[in-house]
Amino acid sequence: MEDMPPGFRFYPTEEELVSFYLHNKLDADRDDLNDVMNRVIPVVDIYDHNPWDLPQFSVYLCHNDPEQWFFFIPRQESEARGGRPKRLTTCGYWKATGSPGYVYSFNSRPIGVKRTMVFYNGRAPNGKKTDWKMNEYKAIQGQSSLANGTAPPTLRQEFSLCRIYKKSKCLRSFDRRPPPGILKIEEPILRLHNNHANQPTQTEKSDNLSTMADAGGDEYLFWDVDGFWNPVDQ
Repeated sequence: MEDMPPGFRFYPTEEELVSFYLHNKLDADRDDLNDVMNRVIPVVDIYDHNPWDLPQFSVYLCHNDPEQWFFFIPRQESEARGGRPKRLTTCGYWKATGSPGYVYSFNSRPIGVKRTMVFYNGRAPNGKKTDWKMNEYKAIQGQSSLANGTAPPTLRQEFSLCRIYKKSKCLRSFDRRPPPGILKIEEPILRLHNNHANQPTQTEKSDNLSTMADAGGDEYLFWDVDGFWNPVDQ
């Protein structure tokens, strides 16, 4: 991290995690690129370790990150033989929660599958739920379309990619990232009707900002990609 400028953080989107990091890891076409990625996301069999021990294995960009850690997970032998992965550690186990979801590219094409898991101390079915969570990403093999209701896409299994983090009462770094194309202006404003025909003048904008600076409020000002003036509830 000492090689990076102050304030630099590793903020990959889910699309970037799958389309760039995971796909390039699976293809392994370039040794130089693979060496760089290993400095960012190491290969670790996370099920050999309890989640609180995993941050020490993170490298370079996210070694000192207190909120999230990324790892490539190699396919287990049981998976290679067609079985289910074993998600047991010495102190507990990872349990899937909810249904898997798709990760989409910028053009709305499914490129991966995401599954969320929670770590439990002890052994099933009497394990105790902890605050440790994981997002596991697997890449979809080739082109896939879900619109025609065909069978589920084939997943590439040689490696998966995971994001390890702890459940928190405050927003984590990847929750705080603004949506693509949106610029947040860090001053509150008065409630404005979301009607482009009644957009405030520059003077009115300044007056609203000045008023809310004294009164307090829970709305923030956004410029969207079309340049419209939109108050957005937070």
